[in-house]
Amino acid sequence: MATTTSVSNISVAMSRPRVTSSQKLGSVILGGRVKVGSCDKLGSVCHVASVKPFQQVSPSCNVKFDKFVTKAVSESSSNNQVAGLPIDLRGKRAFIAGVADDNGYGWAIAKSLAQAGAEILVGTWVPALNIFESSLRRGKFDESRKLQDGSLFEIAKVYPLDAVYDTPEDVPEDVKANKRYAGAKNWTVKEVVESVKNDFGTIDILVHSLANGPEVSKLLSETSRKGYLAALSASSYSYISLLKHFLPIINPGGASLSLTYIASERIIPGYGGGMSSAKAALESDTRVLAFEAGRKKRIRVNTISAGPLGSRAAKAIGFIDTMIDYSYTNAPIQKELNAEEVGNTAAFLASPLASAITGAVIYVDNGLNAMGVGVDSPVFKDLNIPKQEH
Repeated sequence: MATTTSVSNISVAMSRPRVTSSQKLGSVILGGRVKVGSCDKLGSVCHVASVKPFQQVSPSCNVKFDKFVTKAVSESSSNNQVAGLPIDLRGKRAFIAGVADDNGYGWAIAKSLAQAGAEILVGTWVPALNIFESSLRRGKFDESRKLQDGSLFEIAKVYPLDAVYDTPEDVPEDVKANKRYAGAKNWTVKEVVESVKNDFGTIDILVHSLANGPEVSKLLSETSRKGYLAALSASSYSYISLLKHFLPIINPGGASLSLTYIASERIIPGYGGGMSSAKAALESDTRVLAFEAGRKKRIRVNTISAGPLGSRAAKAIGFIDTMIDYSYTNAPIQKELNAEEVGNTAAFLASPLASAITGAVIYVDNGLNAMGVGVDSPVFKDLNIPKQEH
């Protein structure tokens, strides 16, 4: 596994966390706007990181709703009936593969699932495990762990995970001898699933938020066979492996989610090394897995295609700020994408509210996927381009 971490609405009525001075990562003027980085505005443009029974929905009845608000329900919320249409995941357990810090999509999804009441387990890339657990213990993530009611969401257990390897027999000797893996055990996919089964019995939600492209900075035409296959192994087959091994312990009616990127279907220069191919494979696999897992255990399988956000992981591709600026300028909704919006979409897709959605690619990108051209091109300078009101 490469050691370098690289590029990887439904409106939920949750108040957006206040950005404190400790959260700010700096401001920069970009495209005539102020861009403030925070743990809630961070994620990965392509989700590449080094690896890195729902309640039944009753049939519709003759009740007319003049207005409803979707709300997230935390485990610490009152047990009284919630008005409106709640995203309620209390009593559910989620395993999120690919959480190594508090500023990526995996973290945002974990937080939203926790806000809705789910119990959270995470799988962290083995070399990053000690730093992640240390940061949790020292309170480094406390500000970004805050839920709507001010409490901190808890991670029930952190598991070491390298999803490139299915079983211990698959691990090459040089990786076994690598000092960054020293002291860690039971971190292949099969072993992690066995550990989760022994510790908790079952899960209800599986989230794949990891990928790696060791040659992501290379043109596709210059990518080696080894680099290309490594990208597919870490970024798409790892999802097949995780679902295959977790399937026996996912409760019927559960949900599985992954993260993809628009480069799977559009040309994104600079997103190379086979990563665009890996994301295309992931989306195709989502449809096939939706059929297979749906027929076997009524498990829904979907993927979220998220727009660009500026995480530390995304810096590896070298042009993340350009992609954020391009999206802001050209997307139908002119605003920066917040990682929380991806997390909230994941919470919806994992809930009974999405009981009929499976095999789908859900875009969370301010609508950029719908655009056929970049309206900031000089060729459109004389056209009457609508201006967004502020």
